[in-house]
Amino acid sequence: MKDPNDIKIDDIPTTAEEMKAYEEKFGKQEEAPKSEVKKPTEAEIRERMDETKRAFLDKTPSDEEMKEMVIEELRKIYDPELPVNIYDLGLIYNVKCWTDEVTLLKRCEITMTLTSATCSMSDVIVDLVKSISKRLEYLEHVDVDIVFNPPWDQSKMSDEAKLAMGML
Repeated sequence: MKDPNDIKIDDIPTTAEEMKAYEEKFGKQEEAPKSEVKKPTEAEIRERMDETKRAFLDKTPSDEEMKEMVIEELRKIYDPELPVNIYDLGLIYNVKCWTDEVTLLKRCEITMTLTSATCSMSDVIVDLVKSISKRLEYLEHVDVDIVFNPPWDQSKMSDEAKLAMGML
């Protein structure tokens, strides 16, 4: 049993002796009658939810900021057969990000192509692109849409990629 002098107001008595010492020190704690407990109104609940939602949204990046963050992650993914990242290689045709209205998290859709329809590393590249959602906070999901029209060609490469490939 705790010494009554060591008991604090926020301690929770666990034995009858501790309860007695607690009551001697702080008095008997009375529960408020249930009729006196005020339940929040629906408007108060909505207001608190709106405050929470606003606080969460204040921390999350905008859709455009998320797009830039995704592009930075795409620049970290290299084609396994070439010394160039898939973004500068010109494989990424479009990145679109938006906020999911239910979860308030971001979702992105990436439209991309491959250097060839028979690319042996296509599954690896697509899996790496999809995994971006695991690396970025507030990004819930990445959808990848593989297209072959327009077909990829070297003109889609950035100058940096062409330089890395010895084409400049």
